Amino acid sequence: MIERALFRHLENSFLIGIGCESEFVLNSDLNWSALDAFIQEHEGRTLFTVINYQLGLDIIAIQHVPNQLPLLRIWVPESTYLYESNTTYLLEGKHDETHQKLAEELFEADQAAPPIQWTAKIDQASYLERVNKLKDHIQLGDIYELNFCQKIESQNIKLQSIQPFFRKMWEFNPTPFAGLVETSHWMFASASPERFIQKKGTTLTSQPIKGTAPRGKTDLEDLQYRNNLQTSQKERAENVMIVDLVRNDLSRVAAKGSVKVDELCAIYSFPTVHQMISTISCELKDKTTFSEILKATFPMGSMTGAPKKAAVELAEKYEGFSREFYSGSFGVIYPNSDFDLNVLIRTLFYDTQTQKLSCGVGGAITMLCDAEAEYEECKVKVDKILSLFGTCQW
Repeated sequence: MIERALFRHLENSFLIGIGCESEFVLNSDLNWSALDAFIQEHEGRTLFTVINYQLGLDIIAIQHVPNQLPLLRIWVPESTYLYESNTTYLLEGKHDETHQKLAEELFEADQAAPPIQWTAKIDQASYLERVNKLKDHIQLGDIYELNFCQKIESQNIKLQSIQPFFRKMWEFNPTPFAGLVETSHWMFASASPERFIQKKGTTLTSQPIKGTAPRGKTDLEDLQYRNNLQTSQKERAENVMIVDLVRNDLSRVAAKGSVKVDELCAIYSFPTVHQMISTISCELKDKTTFSEILKATFPMGSMTGAPKKAAVELAEKYEGFSREFYSGSFGVIYPNSDFDLNVLIRTLFYDTQTQKLSCGVGGAITMLCDAEAEYEECKVKVDKILSLFGTCQW
């Protein structure tokens, strides 16, 4: 199959990559200099990249079971398009009628997503037991906060494309960091609301999400949910802990004294949830490379907890599954070497070997959290996406 990739560019436009002219795959040898050389070699072109959460375990030196997916892949499409105002324009690469059609089909509604029966891979009793054990670790001072995740999976299903899933997710929940990738071995459709990092000129920006509330059925109820989130001591404490972690991460690549919190615990409303988001930025040191930024900041604090290494070790022990691309990152490196990378949450992943769709979901565990409330929050985060295609057995 011809590969396709799509990433939201501006409010009403997407970048689309068709085919693969050249690629770089980072394996367990962690050849960072080769990664930077590949990016430099293709300066002036649009690059797409997918980063596996498991790469973060290697960065912070935590042993893990290898998986079949690349730790990081960057590729130059054969043809790159811009989609805006219902029109697809060739930006760079070769003009090819087949590529043009494949790009245009991403926004067509000809195909319907098949019905899915979802199953949570951990039952409620086990989830509550594990969360309470993690609270014991917090009580002992091992960690302050941990992002504990679980996996939801479909029955066996044969897919030729994940486009019907992406299109329905986008129509229902148009999020700022949505995207899609299709390869012969794996695919995903993302409705991510979260930015991992953005480089714009010499400025590096991160926008972690910590804090979630449902949307109300009426305007009054919706406002109440929003206000409750804004004033929640628990949610603000979770967010501030991660802000401190991100400030520390950015300081590793920042010019002296340049790290700042631009926005603390702001509430952003999306079609399915309200989210508490903070914005942290810095000015980069001269000649800071992509790999140096990645090593300083990945895995992102919002998906680990604090302290980062201890939180990741405990997540590996208690979650019972390999996150792989879930809670990793997807995005674009622009021709001028700026980039924008999301957090792969609210995302459906498809493995062509197992022929199963999966979706990860998690939440922050702190001393102030209630295990049952965290379990219900997981449902709030993904139920409206899962229910677009079927029902979930929790």
